[in-house]
Amino acid sequence: MIRKIKYSILIVLAVMLGTSCEKWLDLKPEDGIIRQNFWKTKEDVKSSVIGCYSSLFATTQTLFLWGEIRGDMITSTLRSSAEQTEIMNGNILSSNSITNWRVIYKTINYCNTVIDFAPDVLKTDQTFKEEDLNGYLAEVRTLRALMYFNLLRSFGEVPLKLTATASDADLVQLEKSSQQDVYDQIVADLAFAEQYAPLTYGVREQDKGRITRYAVYALQADVYLWMENYTDCITACDKVINSNQFGLIAGRIPNEDNTDSIPNPQWFNTVFYVGNSNESIFEFQYDNQILNPFYNLVISSNRQFTGSTFVMDEMYTIDLLDDTKKDIRGDLASIRSSDMVIWKYAGANNTGSMRSQTTSYAHWFVYRYPDILLMKAEALAWTSQGHAALNIVKEIRDRANALAATERSPDPSSASEISDYIMEERAREFAFEGKRWYDILRNAKRNDYANLQYMIDIITKIAPADRQQSMINKYMDVRSHYLPINLYELQTDKNLVQNPFYQ
Repeated sequence: MIRKIKYSILIVLAVMLGTSCEKWLDLKPEDGIIRQNFWKTKEDVKSSVIGCYSSLFATTQTLFLWGEIRGDMITSTLRSSAEQTEIMNGNILSSNSITNWRVIYKTINYCNTVIDFAPDVLKTDQTFKEEDLNGYLAEVRTLRALMYFNLLRSFGEVPLKLTATASDADLVQLEKSSQQDVYDQIVADLAFAEQYAPLTYGVREQDKGRITRYAVYALQADVYLWMENYTDCITACDKVINSNQFGLIAGRIPNEDNTDSIPNPQWFNTVFYVGNSNESIFEFQYDNQILNPFYNLVISSNRQFTGSTFVMDEMYTIDLLDDTKKDIRGDLASIRSSDMVIWKYAGANNTGSMRSQTTSYAHWFVYRYPDILLMKAEALAWTSQGHAALNIVKEIRDRANALAATERSPDPSSASEISDYIMEERAREFAFEGKRWYDILRNAKRNDYANLQYMIDIITKIAPADRQQSMINKYMDVRSHYLPINLYELQTDKNLVQNPFYQ
């Protein structure tokens, strides 16, 4: 259903919420279409909700760049833009277009529009039930929470806009809200969604491509982990785990005579090429009619990024004595070892065939079941349950046939040691899924930056020799860990104040 109507919904939204160039949240009616004439039926509400999902496609490249470009797992190529290499070299300017948050706020405004106008349809369509309304509101409030969560982790403090910008009369000059205020709103949105989001839509693609209650739990767990509220993080994770609706796709299967196991030849295809596997919780649903942005980013001969050499050499490693022994998430899964192509989006199979431009529709993976397990492990480590945390890490590693060279033996009583180990495992599990920089930042800033050296060690490793000391000095200032507010936003909203490091 999503795939059949998402294109027409974009057209509806373009008419209903035409974008002016005057302001970053200026979305108003055009061509004589009156907004009030649209919000009349339950079909109008349904179309607008699906339109919110369609708007997510424009955010994928931004989410990839924000989550990866300052980390250590991707590297530039001769085709990388000057703006991309500047950020990778620690030279982040407010004029850099990568810092533009417009596409994120556009999705937020679409969600706000549904939240503001959908309740009125109860008065005009007697077949539209409050239960249905609350279900739709749960979806868009979760999407709004997800967008604000990404903004918060990227900029530190951002404007909190909770009403729709529908006309010139709605234009406002916004100040930044505090981190706590934004977190409070995210938590409130998710509390509402937890109550009303459906457990299932009855169709697999919708269960993986729309917000279910399990996606709400996953986002709650992530938010609580960032808030260092470990007890509530564990509770949210357990709601997913105890549902028995998800599981890890086996990385190895028994051989023909059941005497040994062999790599599962369908693992890559099941999890990444096709998507919507049993371990999927929420994915952006690309297909052959809506292509993702990765062809130019990582696939074509003009690709802008490849994986860092350390990804294979140190993160996954190889067994020089037996090439059948390998971490199934490594070569020809996350990366192609021969040339460091980012295989998770480029690969058509696990034997070396690459996607063409017309088949570049790998999904964007927001949450998978391994994320739930590793978030719980991290929270367990910080609640003095180190043994339980390490058992989860072992479960993840056993499933992937992780090699002995990457195994660690942290002290079960040391939350910091276990967390560092979990970060390594998260890097292997979620390579290039837009999580690496945020994992580095979360692990460094915990307990008032008690582990800042973790980030500095990574910066030292990836910095160009002639910029190493400069980058270290910058990242020692914790204010530099967030992006600057884009220059255009400062020029058009006089109430915005630049983030301190960039003033």
